[in-house]
Amino acid sequence: MSSDTVIDNAWSMKIPEFKPEDNPHGLLEESSFSILFPKYREQYLRKCWPLVEKALEAHNIKCEMDVLEGSLTVKTTRKTWDPYIILKARDMIKLLSRSVPFEQAVKILQDEIGCDIIKIKSFVRNKEKFIKRRQRIIGPNGCTLKSIELLTNCYVLVQGQTVSALGPHKGLLQVRKIVEDTMKNVHPIYNIKALMIKKELMKDPKLKNEDWTRFLPKFQSKNTSKRKQPKVKKQKKQYTPFPPPQPESKVDKMLASGEYFLKEDERKYKKASEKKEKEIEADKRRQAKRNQAFVPPEEAPAQKRKKESSDVDLDALKAKVNKAQKKKKFKAA
Repeated sequence: MSSDTVIDNAWSMKIPEFKPEDNPHGLLEESSFSILFPKYREQYLRKCWPLVEKALEAHNIKCEMDVLEGSLTVKTTRKTWDPYIILKARDMIKLLSRSVPFEQAVKILQDEIGCDIIKIKSFVRNKEKFIKRRQRIIGPNGCTLKSIELLTNCYVLVQGQTVSALGPHKGLLQVRKIVEDTMKNVHPIYNIKALMIKKELMKDPKLKNEDWTRFLPKFQSKNTSKRKQPKVKKQKKQYTPFPPPQPESKVDKMLASGEYFLKEDERKYKKASEKKEKEIEADKRRQAKRNQAFVPPEEAPAQKRKKESSDVDLDALKAKVNKAQKKKKFKAA
């Protein structure tokens, strides 16, 4: 039997609903959680804050928003009877501060729904690789993200250096696996295909309790060398035990040319004259290049005109005509 089937049976168990009658005395002590939110979320939180207060008030939870400090706080009251709802409220404000819309974040207050915030920055150090792999989770026009949401029944939001997931607990495990594998350079299509196959196998009662490993796609990593080998390999030089000759220093070059023994003024004058000579030579080359456009091209020598084929020899033509007439007369006689 596959381990997935065992997990599926565990997830199929329903959690009994916790009612006020189960805890009539309420909570003994007050619990509170505070979370900071970024500045760009302030405007949205101001708009939806009355809805947040209304949703938490139904569970006897008090909430506060401090704009100056940039923090959200949730507290239990004397009427709060559910000890776990404060953790749900904490997760709700955490999701709101991470750009999750209120319509999705309020679902966390349900018993069957959980949330998972996956930090993806630690997987990749290189910034370019990080952006490329994070984009793979989203896919072209958000297709990959939408397929993950449909297969796991979770709401997934990729924001900055984290991925926020909201949905059933089984789906959250699947989302975390897909995200972590993608950041480890495993394309999400492999995990998506595996989930699609598992979904179809669950429908078949014959294969429900069998091992599914033969149906799942296998990913094989290729250990190819990243270094590009040169087309033309360099030939190895012949080994010599002697070290290469030491390159000449500036002083050695000046001694060889005799410049070392010149005075400072003479040295400057020599440099200036050499520079001027180089400028004159460069100017001559430039001028010659410009004058090339005005030099007329060499014309080919005129060839003698051949005798046209249209010129006809009249004498030869008359002789042919006379000869033909004589043959006709001879035949007639």
